[in-house]
Amino acid sequence: MSARTGTWQPRVPPTAVLRNDTVRGGDVLLLPERVVVLRGSARAVLEMCDGTLTVEEIITRLGRDHDQPDDTVRDDVIAFLTRLRAAGGLQ
Repeated sequence: MSARTGTWQPRVPPTAVLRNDTVRGGDVLLLPERVVVLRGSARAVLEMCDGTLTVEEIITRLGRDHDQPDDTVRDDVIAFLTRLRAAGGLQ
């Protein structure tokens, strides 16, 4: 299912761990055999990826939380989720 449809309900897989990495000075997503360094609002987005919210709901919440219109965050959120899904970081 494409993230563009807004019907995908992304979920961080059980094998992944969100952590603050003091060595890197920021948040990371630990996956089997790889580490994804998170920047900006990436952790906030991933914390909403629990399999219950659609991509559109995540966009709306992130926009509301950061006082930004949905259109401002939509492309960045979709691109981030799509790349992370392709890398095995989301289901």
